[in-house]
Amino acid sequence: MKHRGPDSAGYALYGEPSELVVMRFKLADPNETSDFDYNERLERNRREVESRLSKIGATVDRVEGESAYAYRATFRYEGELKPLADYVEDIPGCEVLSLGHSLEIVKDLGDAQTVADQYRLDSFRGTHAIGHVRMATESDVDIAGAHPYWAYPFSDVAVVHNGQLTNYHQWRRRLERNGHRFQSECDSEIIAVYLAERLADGTSLETAMKQSLDDLDGVFTYLVVTEDSLGMAKDAMAAKPLVLHEGENLVALASEESAIRAVLPQEIDSYDPYESEVLVWSR
Repeated sequence: MKHRGPDSAGYALYGEPSELVVMRFKLADPNETSDFDYNERLERNRREVESRLSKIGATVDRVEGESAYAYRATFRYEGELKPLADYVEDIPGCEVLSLGHSLEIVKDLGDAQTVADQYRLDSFRGTHAIGHVRMATESDVDIAGAHPYWAYPFSDVAVVHNGQLTNYHQWRRRLERNGHRFQSECDSEIIAVYLAERLADGTSLETAMKQSLDDLDGVFTYLVVTEDSLGMAKDAMAAKPLVLHEGENLVALASEESAIRAVLPQEIDSYDPYESEVLVWSR
């Protein structure tokens, strides 16, 4: 799907669940101008991330650089994720992209192949994933505006979205009053945080998705993934495209048939444009 959007690309990848928490984070944006102490500042802030993880009660396994500004940390932690994420993000320039025992969100500027090569994703092994390519139309070309979005502060939940929410500001104010934070001006992030709030209240994923069709206005299709589930939802007008292939051992969804054909090892006779409002698969 790289032709759909050259501005940014992202992946929500699910490895086998681990006892360790995996945190993907960045300490700068590729658009930032490198000043004379840029590298020294990033290293200082990287050490501060490690220090704060220890102070909040995590046992750090390792913190590795994935690019000049993006990092991957693994650690043992039994506490709540929200205070940990907030404490780490209080470091200047720090943004937590994902937290969980299996979820890893990787996103950056450039098309899908560029980002995959930059982060050596050909070596990643896992069970399921979603991805997104973006042409920026209503927000900046930066990592904050790139999909997927982690459903802060809920572990192992990520969302990608195609479309537009017309009651974005209303829901953003409501969720912020409830203590949630947003890292972008992108309406897609609303869906991720909306679902996280309902999951945290004990609502099932499928029920939360059905509620979203009543609460969120606009024309949209979105995918949501958890550690063991994949779900899709479309608004009542079903105007945004979604194509589905469901095989014996594989579920593949995309906004164009060409994307599914590109990843399947065999020719398939038919693909269905899916019009159902909510559908969830469990592993």
